[in-house]
Amino acid sequence: MRIARFTTGNDPRFALVQQEGNKTFLAVLGGDPLYMPAMPTGERIELGDGVRLLAPVIPRSKVVAVGKNYVDHAKEMGGEVPASPLLFFKPNTSVVGPDDPVVLPDFTQEVSYEAELAVVISKVCKDVTPQNASSYILGYTVANDVTARDAQRTDGQWARAKGFDTSCPLGPWIDTDLNPEDVGVRSRVNGELRQDGRTRDMVFDVPFLVSYISEAMTLLPGDVILTGTPAGVGRIDHGDRVECEVEGLGVLANPIVRR
Repeated sequence: MRIARFTTGNDPRFALVQQEGNKTFLAVLGGDPLYMPAMPTGERIELGDGVRLLAPVIPRSKVVAVGKNYVDHAKEMGGEVPASPLLFFKPNTSVVGPDDPVVLPDFTQEVSYEAELAVVISKVCKDVTPQNASSYILGYTVANDVTARDAQRTDGQWARAKGFDTSCPLGPWIDTDLNPEDVGVRSRVNGELRQDGRTRDMVFDVPFLVSYISEAMTLLPGDVILTGTPAGVGRIDHGDRVECEVEGLGVLANPIVRR
């Protein structure tokens, strides 16, 4: 099942994504599937003109991100793989959706893309085991952990570098059936392939991350975990278009603009 959040110009609504040939339809739901059963209203809308996909979830609490979770990425950043997951936060104000612009702030001149698999939490999650972690996961979406590298170096911590407004694109929808064990994670800039990794190469897998994070903090419905990025990150600037893709899930694309 794929769950989208969308608008036709009014308040955001939720829908199930249905593919029929080369057309995509949204079967509108009666409410937020995080808090009620996914009940279609009977209304169907073709995805196209007049329909805008939004970030499939706006975390009510937090985005928890994992740094250096691929060996090759840790090496390209000039560091070793952490002995335990390296965690940081992105505020919910950093979240934008498909085709929304990533706005480069004035304080940075060196911004990078980072394609990632994102995990969406379905219910209150505290002190769960890796074996039970899947029962707390609603599904998966695509993320771009946009990063101001110069601020990351100078600040000594990552709040400003990774938490600025529009630095967390999510989308295009949530896939509840994806198996995250071995799927491709890719990025393209202006159509050119930049990253091409697989989740099997993550140092810490999804069940372990959910368990590890829940030991330290309670995860709430709609919270999002970013699981790290493979090697191949690089600079983006005004006028670029970044596509992040998770195999079997979809493509998240965003234009890059400077104020």
